[in-house]
Amino acid sequence: MIQQVTRGIKISVQTSFEGTFYKNYKMNFAFGYIITIENQSKNSVQLTSRHWKIKDSLSKTEHVDGEGVIGQKPVIKPGESHTYQSGCLLSSPFGNMSGYYSMVDFATTKKFGVIIPAFKLSAPFALN
Repeated sequence: MIQQVTRGIKISVQTSFEGTFYKNYKMNFAFGYIITIENQSKNSVQLTSRHWKIKDSLSKTEHVDGEGVIGQKPVIKPGESHTYQSGCLLSSPFGNMSGYYSMVDFATTKKFGVIIPAFKLSAPFALN
């Protein structure tokens, strides 16, 4: 498990390899990840958007921006956490993801960024 704390917000990431399949005559490698966002600060926060940097060992780096996570903009009170599951497709058995969440501190109404630590995506059968 990969973990990092930014301004009292702890991000924990677990990854899994989900398998391979063909799409448009091309092999794809499916990876899943579970992210837990734990509020260790004194104020309630809301996750408003995300930015991902997805590196695939056989193709160019992709940047993805979006509102919230999986259709939600969770409010996380002090001592509470929010967990969600998602995934990505790569054209190779190796890659990594990193990024950040944009959040709002309810006490100050100020926006701030929370780092999503880089995590590896690797198919177990491809490891030597």
